[in-house]
Amino acid sequence: MSKLKITQVRSIINCKEAQKRTIKALGLGRPNSVVTQPKNASTLGMLNVVQHLVKVEEA
Repeated sequence: MSKLKITQVRSIINCKEAQKRTIKALGLGRPNSVVTQPKNASTLGMLNVVQHLVKVEEA
């Protein structure tokens, strides 16, 4: 299974509560933080919710 490198590029200030919780669930929290997550349906669904706050690359 492939992995995704997810970088938060924008702050979650003034975002909806659901988007804030999604960022926390991904393991992010502040701009320029980076995590590696597996590429599966649940991760892709979360990324769809916060696509304007993160940058995604194949790892």
